[in-house]
Amino acid sequence: MKFTKELLPGNTKVIRAYAPGRINVNDTLLSRSFILTPTLLLEDWSPQRLDDITLETLQAALALEPEILIIGTGATLQFPDAQITADIQRRGIGLEVLDTAAACRTYNVLVSENRNVAAALLMI
Repeated sequence: MKFTKELLPGNTKVIRAYAPGRINVNDTLLSRSFILTPTLLLEDWSPQRLDDITLETLQAALALEPEILIIGTGATLQFPDAQITADIQRRGIGLEVLDTAAACRTYNVLVSENRNVAAALLMI
């Protein structure tokens, strides 16, 4: 699925295209899990499946203090451990858990609204 270009500052990180197993962020083709914000791309995020996601593996995203954290769980919607959800909520961070395709679309919408968003996206 291709996404249309938005009128955002030139250095803003947006998702240009999604297909199972690959995502284009600006001009970078990614095939492994990653963390993304409007200003930062952290490639090769270690979790490769939902069970690998822990508070420790999410620290890179949480340290950025996003207003909203999106977790893309791969081809199907799955939910992380309830303790992870509770800890993120205690920090005052909104959490959206979506399949990765929906997470890509949601991320782009929030970026276009100039929201402080981080996305942690699994590629499975």
